[in-house]
Amino acid sequence: MQVKRIHEYKRQLLNVLHVIHLYNCIKKGDADRVPRCVLIGGKAAPGYRMAKKTIKLINNVAQVINSDPEVGDKLTLLFLPDYRVSAMEKICPGADLSEQISTAGKEASGTGNMKLMMNGAITIGTLDGANIEIREEVGDENFFLFGLTEEQIEARRAHYDPLEMIDQDEDLQRVMHLLESGYFNQFEPGIFDDLINSIKSPHDPWMTIADFRSFVDAQKRVEDAYRDKDHWTKMSILNCANSGKFSTDRTIGEYNRDIWKLEPQPVKGE
Repeated sequence: MQVKRIHEYKRQLLNVLHVIHLYNCIKKGDADRVPRCVLIGGKAAPGYRMAKKTIKLINNVAQVINSDPEVGDKLTLLFLPDYRVSAMEKICPGADLSEQISTAGKEASGTGNMKLMMNGAITIGTLDGANIEIREEVGDENFFLFGLTEEQIEARRAHYDPLEMIDQDEDLQRVMHLLESGYFNQFEPGIFDDLINSIKSPHDPWMTIADFRSFVDAQKRVEDAYRDKDHWTKMSILNCANSGKFSTDRTIGEYNRDIWKLEPQPVKGE
């Protein structure tokens, strides 16, 4: 589950790259996969062209995967239109995995990850925003960490070379080949060129390619953990049990202590 505003730094595009990787694995005959339904939801700002292109890509990839008889029920990709609070009330309790995969150092906070945690979803994420606090609360063994840290990203910017990374990773080569060959846009040539060029650029501020391998490896750990139902259930319960820090009681109490400095007032009875 990845439900949030569509933005390049939140990297819904990285999620799609992983789904295409899973699709490749199934097409190659790798039957040892945990069946998945990947749901992505969110809205794009009216003038945000790249965000809208990302939504278009998600839907195109979904159409190909979901209609492929070789895939069957092994993999499904869905885009939830008109994402809103009432939709979250339904899908949040049903999520197994909370995908919080923004580029480290770019997310101010975010609250969707807290809501999913409170409902028992286990987080796969970078060290960014509230993910850091979630991991502190649940422990590293109940959180799927991946990706470069903020410091590592800044250190790599001057010599970031996504083309070299693609050249050194066969799985990523296969994913990029499908994208660049028009496999998901046979009747719309060039429609995704901007997205492809952005992630291949050495100036990509979100460094999507840099975290691809780490994300794939972390998702494999997710699959391995999910096979043990008792262990996964324990992880889920511990996420619920350790979510108290993110309650409004604690938040408002800290606001009052640090900012408002108001005196508590007794509740007057009738």
